[in-house]
Amino acid sequence: MDVNMVIFDLDGTLIDTIGDLSAAVEHALARGGFPGHTVDEYRNMVGHGIRNLVTKALPEGSSEEVIDITLGRFVEYYTAHIDVLSRPYPGIPELLKKLSSDGFSLAVASNKFQAGTETLIRRFFPEIPFVKILGNAPSLPLKPDPEVVRIAIAAGIDSAGLEAARPDPASLRFAPYPGKWSSESTLPPQTAGSPPDRGRVHPRALRLRSGTAAAEYGRWPVAQPVNAVMVGDSGTDIKTARNAGIPAIAVSWGFRPRTDLEIADAIADTPEQLNELIRIFTGKN
Repeated sequence: MDVNMVIFDLDGTLIDTIGDLSAAVEHALARGGFPGHTVDEYRNMVGHGIRNLVTKALPEGSSEEVIDITLGRFVEYYTAHIDVLSRPYPGIPELLKKLSSDGFSLAVASNKFQAGTETLIRRFFPEIPFVKILGNAPSLPLKPDPEVVRIAIAAGIDSAGLEAARPDPASLRFAPYPGKWSSESTLPPQTAGSPPDRGRVHPRALRLRSGTAAAEYGRWPVAQPVNAVMVGDSGTDIKTARNAGIPAIAVSWGFRPRTDLEIADAIADTPEQLNELIRIFTGKN
């Protein structure tokens, strides 16, 4: 039995969180007497963990002590106001329900702190049976390290009842992603207004299904029936997929400009397009 898996970023992909994030940083900065920033400026600061967010928001050269104090103020305020302005993007709850009902294993891999990630998922998607919800934790490196992908895929295999076939996540070794659309591709790059053809499977999905290709690219020590794709709104998510050797689908409704997303394998402008692209890259109709 194949495991068809989608690993989602959270902020800017599933949920529009920029209002609450920026408000929390502004609160923390104001308490320290530091100047603030616009919401648009925060769009380019988020995505690398909350410590990096606070460090970027503070004046350059701020001491570790100042960063620690400001970070504490941010966490205190954000935890109490995490869902005041944040909302799922239109069409996302319906997409997740559809994918889940069609047998996809779903996971979340975020650089947001673990407690915040879990809170938002439970608040807005209580009925979605995610096999793994991964945020930033002391035991995990931040994306674009592929460790979160290893853990998510292992959880997907477990959820499908294939525990005996699963290698230890620590033993998985992923080769660098071999490249974007190549001359060998059976599908052209997606063009605006042109819906993807679900009748053809992208060769990246075939490579994931092939034991020979798996051995060649070093993805698994033995062939594993996993077809996985990562979905996100930033270059960090795309690089994470690259490092894990799986396809990357970018969404254009998030925090980053479209020019930052052009290195992805495909860009979805709507949840409906995303649904189609997921099925192309996993080979599951």
